[in-house]
Formats: sequence, structure tokens, C-alpha cells
Amino acid sequence: MPPKIFSLPGWHGSSLTHWQTRWERKHRLQRIEQDDWAWPKRGDWMMRLEETLLADPAASPDQPAVLVAHSLGCHLVAAWAAHSQHTALVQAALLVAPPDLDGMAVPGWVGGDFPPQMATWRPVARQRLPFRSLVVASSDDYYASPAAAAQLAADWGAAWVQLGALGHVNGESGLGDWPEGWALLQQLLAESAPAHND
Repeated sequence: MPPKIFSLPGWHGSSLTHWQTRWERKHRLQRIEQDDWAWPKRGDWMMRLEETLLADPAASPDQPAVLVAHSLGCHLVAAWAAHSQHTALVQAALLVAPPDLDGMAVPGWVGGDFPPQMATWRPVARQRLPFRSLVVASSDDYYASPAAAAQLAADWGAAWVQLGALGHVNGESGLGDWPEGWALLQQLLAESAPAHND
């Protein structure tokens, strides 16, 4: 039986044209809905992820789930994994376009002042993830330089793939169903599949 795949959007959620939303419709991913997409509180988002995994009958250490995160959703995965005692419920995580939250706090950052909505997300959780993960980032993401994305991947113990110039790898990037991303997820699933002894 294939693993249950959960979709974790970032700040403000994912639009109808976002590859994440399209994957939810086409590949039956389940979105983890947050109560407040506009003012994300890290503790609240972590609790929702924890509750969803614990409540889902399809997720267990014997049949762990897969997380597909975009933007702030990547930091949600890292923060949850750093604190949860139930990380065995996750087989792997695809982490697309994680923003450089530390870089945003540096004066002169290209995006302007540090968004006050992000206050609860610092300090950034940089512990090594206890499950296989892959960070995917573009070469011209306005929320994170390639070097910053590569550093997050290294801190999280994740593999790293740099895409071409695709901005924030979101609905504005014009990716459609993003088959290249789906292929990366399938490779991650194959590499992280739990071994079963018959």
C-alpha cells in the first residue's frame, strides 16, 4: 500500500494554480489545514501537524506518512521534528523553497522589513531531521539564496536539488502540475521506503 501523503502549504496557503494544490487534486494528497494562514504561529501549526498524524488511521510506524511542504511549511516540518516524539510516523519529506528566515532579519534584505507574522518562527529549527528528506530550491528565489537553501539542507541532513530560475516555486512560477517535482518525490519515496520482513 502506498504511503499517505500530506501537503503542507506555507504562509497564506497555496493558490489554485500552485503545484501543491494541483497535486492534491490529481494525486489525492491531503492538505493539513491551519486555522490562521495569515498570522502563522509556529506552535499552533506544529500542534495541527501532530494532531493530524496521530489521528490518521493510515499513518503508523509500520506505514509512515510522507510530507510535501512548501515555503514556511518546510520550517514547520523542521520545527515539528525537533520537538515531536512521534517522528516515526513520517517516512520522508519533500521540502520545496524553504525561505531564509534568518536572512530576512538582516537590514537591507531584498524583501524589505522582516515580516512581523514570522516572529514566532525564529530561532530557526536547524536540527538534523530523523527521516529522509530532500530540499528543492530555485536559483532565483527572492526568499532565499541558493547558498541559504543549501545551508538549510545541510543542517537538516537533507539531500539538495537546485532548480533553474523558478522564483519561489509557487503558483506564479507557471509550473502547472510540475511533473519534474513529482518525479523527485517518487525518487524520494523509493529511497525511503521502509523494509518489510515477510
